[in-house]
Amino acid sequence: MIFTSGGGKPKIHSSAYVAPSAVLSGEVFVGPDCAILHGAVLTAEGAPLEIGARTVVMENAVVKSSGGKALQFPTHIGKDCIVGPGAYVVGARIDDGCFVASGARVFNGAHMESGSGVAIGGIVHVNARLARGASVPMQHIAAGNPAAIFPPEKAAELAQRLNFFENVFNIEAGSDARAKAAAAYSRFLRAFHATDTRTDTERSTKPVARRAGEEPPQQQVADVGGVVDAMMLELQEMEQRRKDATKKRPPS
Repeated sequence: MIFTSGGGKPKIHSSAYVAPSAVLSGEVFVGPDCAILHGAVLTAEGAPLEIGARTVVMENAVVKSSGGKALQFPTHIGKDCIVGPGAYVVGARIDDGCFVASGARVFNGAHMESGSGVAIGGIVHVNARLARGASVPMQHIAAGNPAAIFPPEKAAELAQRLNFFENVFNIEAGSDARAKAAAAYSRFLRAFHATDTRTDTERSTKPVARRAGEEPPQQQVADVGGVVDAMMLELQEMEQRRKDATKKRPPS
């Protein structure tokens, strides 16, 4: 599903594959030869989101950008990256050739340099900078610039140093910071998504002969709303015929 949101519309290279059950919303760019698999969500909320060539975003991964008047967190994922199933990336920069494993998290302002990776369940935390080729082991946390790697049992200690609500929501820490963040974020999201419009796209899957080095043509967009409506009517008619046949069938 493709949505125009906040005045921005996804742009998908004609050579990319986007699964029918994936959701792309807002100012999202998907580069050449990418694969966006079933259930993946790519949403730009107030800042651009870019996926580089040949990158794979796997099933049920969520990739977001975010930005308001005070803070901007664009998301850039470079070329030849993999974002694993159920991973979460928000407001981060991920350079070429990186790997974000299943269930990993990469947060606002983080930067994964080329060839770095975060293993299953690992975290690259707010404003962390993971060095070129570095790895975050399973369930571990990268924090700081340059990032140091901490075991899971250090999570509570790290939380006190990260100033999460101030760095992400521009809200001072305090006992009511969570409630203030929720109220502010809800207000922003309601306003930002108030005029969202669904626009489905069709892309040909038939290979096109091209000269060496020639880029595929830009994606052509078509309104398929009428086709979807016709399919729904046909399915409803089939279901009604099935029910009628069941009623007429004699008892055994």
